[in-house]
Amino acid sequence: MKKIIPIIIIALMLAIISIIFISMAKKDQPITIMTGNIEMKPLPIKINHTNDPQCAMLIKTTYNSAQLAIPDGRTWFFDDPGCMVLWIEEKSFRYEAKLWVHTIDTSRWIDAKTAYYGITDRSEMGYGFGSREQETNTTISFEEMRLRMLRGENVTDPRIRKKLLGV
Repeated sequence: MKKIIPIIIIALMLAIISIIFISMAKKDQPITIMTGNIEMKPLPIKINHTNDPQCAMLIKTTYNSAQLAIPDGRTWFFDDPGCMVLWIEEKSFRYEAKLWVHTIDTSRWIDAKTAYYGITDRSEMGYGFGSREQETNTTISFEEMRLRMLRGENVTDPRIRKKLLGV
């Protein structure tokens, strides 16, 4: 009887550990990429279940979010247009990709390259580039936003923030 008790305890511990691992495997894991988007159209983002591949944050809203699709059907999602710009810069498919942004003025998905960008807007990563469908006297083009992101000229830089916001 004394030899059986340790075996039973070990068997119970292994059963509990197995149940834990099986339940963890069955949980939905955050999405980092979608496949099958051959049309390269904007896809719905599964809020609170999709990770931004640049900053690894969970996407909590479509407000000022972004996504990009490539011809083989893969699509990535971003919580901030600035993250998308940084992430794609060194990718071999950067010229074939279709870039999308969810605008803050019309709440629609539009081509990121035709959008206009505010420079002091609320954005998930705090870069300040809010995407818009309509141009204003304070917006810049996609290419200007891209260059500013790559140079680090956004409101995360204290000098730029002071210049633009006086803070």
